[in-house]
Amino acid sequence: MNREFYHLIYPIIHSEEYRKTRNCRHHIKGSVYDHSLKVARMCYRHHKRFGTSTPLEELLRGALLHDFYLYSRHTGDSSHRFHGFTHPRCALNNALKYYPDLTKTEQDMILRHMFPLTPVPPSTGAGWLLCFYDKVAAVSDYFGRNKWKARPQAGTSCRDASCE
Repeated sequence: MNREFYHLIYPIIHSEEYRKTRNCRHHIKGSVYDHSLKVARMCYRHHKRFGTSTPLEELLRGALLHDFYLYSRHTGDSSHRFHGFTHPRCALNNALKYYPDLTKTEQDMILRHMFPLTPVPPSTGAGWLLCFYDKVAAVSDYFGRNKWKARPQAGTSCRDASCE
């Protein structure tokens, strides 16, 4: 990992609450942590190669927090039946709880990343970028090799918390 990238994401990925995402299964081949880190890495590379109107730190925070729901959707719990439609709001609520200084752009990224499954599209360029790279990462999660695979950490569980 690039030093700059790691330096920018360090405060989030090493927080106690965010580490719980390592134990939340996401898609088929990894955790929420794996997936979000992959999306953040893609956004970072895009920013470095093409630039964006959004500051890099803001872009990475939105990418890391876009799936910050703290439950495992693969448990058979019927309350997660509409996960694809409901988790963006849940992720935003959790993100605001632990990172109350989120910008409007970061909030838009988190809330609108599931377009077109959710009806309202992103209103920012960063939101569209996240929407695209989230889909690319999801396809990779299902069919590719996950080289950013995290190891579950003892003492943390995604089932300890939920959407509020």
